[in-house]
Amino acid sequence: MIRVLLVDDQSIIREGLGGLLQAKPDLEIVGEAENGQVAVEQALLLQPDVVLMDVRMPIMDGVAATRQLNQQAPKIQILVLTTFDDDQYVTQAMRYGARGYLLKDTSSDELADAIRAVYKGSTYMGPGLFEKTMTTAPPPIEPPPEIAELTLREQEVLSLIAAGQSNREIAQTLYISERTVKNHVNSILSRLNLRDRTQAAIFATKLGCSGYRS
Repeated sequence: MIRVLLVDDQSIIREGLGGLLQAKPDLEIVGEAENGQVAVEQALLLQPDVVLMDVRMPIMDGVAATRQLNQQAPKIQILVLTTFDDDQYVTQAMRYGARGYLLKDTSSDELADAIRAVYKGSTYMGPGLFEKTMTTAPPPIEPPPEIAELTLREQEVLSLIAAGQSNREIAQTLYISERTVKNHVNSILSRLNLRDRTQAAIFATKLGCSGYRS
């Protein structure tokens, strides 16, 4: 069972999410919180596997709560719920350790898949969110020095990370092994001084790295 903590300032949303997720046989709702401060307290007390975190809340928002939880309980995975108007909040939350984000109107099946993905340590980005970020972000005039130092293959891998692909999907796209993809990912993280795939995805998206594909 994957233990989930629901965090949203609107009780009707918490009730709706709880009802949808409780119907999944491998998910268990262990608690709820109406703001970030309560979310941190409940998460430290209940030790859920995944926190489903809203970003815009009173008292303490989801960004600050994500930052605190990442510092105090880094094993708890955080999945951010957002609207298209929350881009800045979401980017900050990802920087502070959130493993993924998706829209509030996501279907119950996709929401469950996202929870399972971040529980396993993967990064999950909802459909359309990367596209919107890359569309609204001004493209760089030229690749920054860090990108220029990557090999062409590493630039391809980084671009596919930005597109939300898993190691397996990248391997299939580039016709290489998953072990080779993993090696490239590790090299990218080292060269760019990034912590994990989440930071790499944010870094690549902000720079419009889809344009660096060969």
